[in-house]
Amino acid sequence: MPRLDDMALFVEVVNAGSFRGAAQTTGIPNSTISRRIALLEKDIGLRLLHRTTRKIALTEAGQVYSERCKHIVAEASLAHQQLTRMTAQPHGVLRVSLPVDFGATYLAPLIGQFAERYPDLSFEFDLTPRRSDLVSEPLDVAIRIGELPDSSMIARQIAQLPGFLYAAPAYIDRHPPLEHPLALSAHECIRLSASATPNIWKLYNASGRVEVPVSGRFSINNMGMIHRLAIQGLGIAALTPEIVGDDLQAGRLRRVLPEWAPAPVPIHAVTETRLLPAKTQRFIEFMSEQLQSRPVVA
Repeated sequence: MPRLDDMALFVEVVNAGSFRGAAQTTGIPNSTISRRIALLEKDIGLRLLHRTTRKIALTEAGQVYSERCKHIVAEASLAHQQLTRMTAQPHGVLRVSLPVDFGATYLAPLIGQFAERYPDLSFEFDLTPRRSDLVSEPLDVAIRIGELPDSSMIARQIAQLPGFLYAAPAYIDRHPPLEHPLALSAHECIRLSASATPNIWKLYNASGRVEVPVSGRFSINNMGMIHRLAIQGLGIAALTPEIVGDDLQAGRLRRVLPEWAPAPVPIHAVTETRLLPAKTQRFIEFMSEQLQSRPVVA
């Protein structure tokens, strides 16, 4: 099958009326152009040009092929220009999959700023706890919280979410003071079922790490519900400062084991390929910049 660049070269020869004129236009040597057109004719199996010393003339087959090639080359050039614009300035529809709680807590306060920065963009957000399929679904990027399973997808860590342990005063008042993480084994711990190890909490302080087996009546895949159950005094929960800020001020929650904290939770932007249009690149960069610059308030 003829290559597109040879078809484009044939069009240049036809437009210039000679190999010499096409050589001046393209910067390709006259002999190279002649050789490539000869190979093109061989691939097609028909002569396209009548050659003379000074000029060329189209054969009947050449006339038909020339008209077709002009349209094909023009469409290819237009497609290239459109893709170039896509990598230069964000526009079109940005389709993002992300967890419900992350979207409400972290993205919602930021997206207005991003939308104002890129007025030619519109947005479709799929807020869901499931792992969307970037191959079969029309998505540009998925935001994922926590460790990722092995996959052929391209994952870029854009930030880490710090977390701390919290409980309601009503829960704390009903139980002995927590003085060491190992004591968590005797408490009601509200676990995130989507975690890689929901029944093992890994806690860190300045001197090291401890792994604590935890249990309780509630194992949930939604941080918003974990938060609400903790406020009701139903157990101890690992939550991020952004989620509990108002509750700390209002006295609905208190931090427990203040010298200890879970490991920060990684946030990844997952895409099908590394070759991304500008809208996706700018969104990932923006989220990384904004999330990493947020102050941590325990």
